[in-house]
Amino acid sequence: MSDHRNGFAEKTPEIDDRKGHRQRLRDRFRKTGEQGLADYELLEFLLFSALPRQDTKPIAKALLKRFGSFPAALAAPRARLKEVKGLSDISIDTLQAVHAAIARYHMAELKERKLLDSWSKVTEYLQASMELDSREQFRVLFLDKKNGLIADEVQQIGTVDHTPVYPREVIRRAIELASTAIILVHNHPSGDPTPSRADIQMTRQIVDIAKPLGVEVHDHIIIGLRSNISFRGLQLI
Repeated sequence: MSDHRNGFAEKTPEIDDRKGHRQRLRDRFRKTGEQGLADYELLEFLLFSALPRQDTKPIAKALLKRFGSFPAALAAPRARLKEVKGLSDISIDTLQAVHAAIARYHMAELKERKLLDSWSKVTEYLQASMELDSREQFRVLFLDKKNGLIADEVQQIGTVDHTPVYPREVIRRAIELASTAIILVHNHPSGDPTPSRADIQMTRQIVDIAKPLGVEVHDHIIIGLRSNISFRGLQLI
């Protein structure tokens, strides 16, 4: 039973230990940055504010065990994160906000550059945004005459292995935006970025429709797990 002398409840050793652990982790982060923290410790750190009264270490370790890696834990769908014991809606918001911030950071860099001169930045952004998505999505980067980014739009979201693509709608949108070039992008949730016959056929349809209308298809990128392929690199465009 807690001691209520002088009107104050005595703090339990468990709470004191938790506060001490959190402060030690904060001190180490301030001194060494993220390099001084293991993946589970960085996840703990992210969850501190969202779960102020819980021990976040077992939750962080459960996230890594379930999803396999730090990036996969951040990119996991809300429905799957809810299956992890101890995670609240607010803590899930925190993880997903961090993932969104990473994608936003890469996008901000792209907006100030010519995309074709910053290809590594383009693929970094696309990997961060799409490689761990559990559903296949098809997006288009619309470029101006100087290869600057006009818009990045998700055109369709499908299932784990299929996304319907409407080539004429892609080109109609390019004309609406006064875009003279586009980069097609989609992900393979299986992790293997190898293009299918349907991927190749769809790309050629878009190229055939775009060319007479003055819209160039610079590339089609398929995002896999920690890898990607370029149709131009494979000489498929």
